[in-house]
Formats: sequence, C-alpha cells, structure tokens
Amino acid sequence: MDAILYYGLPLIGLAITSLAQLLITTNYSKYKKTPSTSHKKGCEVAREILDKHNLKKVDVVMVSGNLTDHYDPTAKVVRLSEDIYSGTSIASVSVAAHECGHAIQDKIAYTPMRIRSKLVPVVNFSTKIGYLVITIGFILGALKLALVGLILLLSMLIFQLITLPVEFDASRRGKIELDELHILSSTEQQGAAKMLRAAAFTYVASVLSTLLEILRLALMFVPKNNDR
Repeated sequence: MDAILYYGLPLIGLAITSLAQLLITTNYSKYKKTPSTSHKKGCEVAREILDKHNLKKVDVVMVSGNLTDHYDPTAKVVRLSEDIYSGTSIASVSVAAHECGHAIQDKIAYTPMRIRSKLVPVVNFSTKIGYLVITIGFILGALKLALVGLILLLSMLIFQLITLPVEFDASRRGKIELDELHILSSTEQQGAAKMLRAAAFTYVASVLSTLLEILRLALMFVPKNNDR
C-alpha cells in the first residue's frame, strides 16, 4: 500500500499541475485573441490604474517571455510581457490589471503580501537545504535528520498557502479597477474573471502538488519508525 502511495502521489501531483497549466493556456489563448471594446493596450490600462491610486512613481515596462508578467515590490515596477504590454485583448488588460492589483497591495501594506515578501529568502534557503538534509539523513540512516529536512520543506508549503490570498486579492482588485474605469463591458468582465480564475488555479495546484510531495517523502521513513 505504501509503495502504491509512494509512486502514485507524484503522478497525482503531475496530473493536477498539468490540468492547471492546460486551463490557463486554453483560457489565455482564447481571450488573447478576443479584443476588448476599449481598444486600450495593457500598458495603458496599467498606467491608468496606477495613476488613479497615486502610484505615478511605479513604472510599467516590457519584459521578454510569455506570461512572465509580475510586479516587483523592490524596484516598484510592473513588468508586462510583450503580448500583455502591447496587446488590446481581454487577456492583456486583465493581466495588466491583476499586476497593478499587487502594486496597490504594496501601497496599502497588505499583510499577506508583506509576510510573503519576508518569507522569500527563508523559503529559498530552506528548500535548497531541505532536500539535501533529507538525502543525507537517508544515506546515513539518520531518520531524525531526514525529519528536520522535511520540516524545512514545510516552509515552501506555508509560502504557497500565503500566496493564495495574495493572488486572489490581486485579481479581485484588478477586476474592480476594470469595472470602475469602464475598460471592459459586463460581458468582457465575465471572460476576464474566467481567465483570472484559471490563473489562480495554478497556485492552488502548486499547493496540492507540494503537499503530495511532502507526504511522499514522509512515507519514506514512516515504516522505518514503526520497525523500531
């Protein structure tokens, strides 16, 4: 039974992640081809939202790649991929508004976002060291050491859990801005909401995938503990 779980859990995690990626790719592709009635570019929408919230010092710049859009709280910059920056589609303005939602969170010192930012260096360190400690623990047969590594990996799960409200709230704020600024019609808003929900599901999938991975690693030493 343990063997089935051990090998089955990664497959379940892969299936969940693949489904999330399929949803975001399908929805993004659909609404990327659907022009908004406002005909505003993503960069114009971002600038309009930022100016509305007196965030004139926050720059909007173009970055390479696909779906590489993000807000940098350190540099105070909204970075949009080329398709989002120059595009006038529902997808373009929706993603731009979402990233501006993060800029607004930064301005009001949104608690989950502040916590997530402080956890970044901790998580980066814990994740790298965690797998190493687990490996050394199993090689040496030191199960307590392996357990320490597993606990270190829990920081990644905590980080991903805190990310959920940050992303959902950014989408909520973005949709409000698109409505108040009359950038999308009510029908277009429904499309934007559908696409943003698909994007949010990728974060949910990451949480589930990490949870399954931690459970899989835990199963590696539970039987050994029972033998003692």
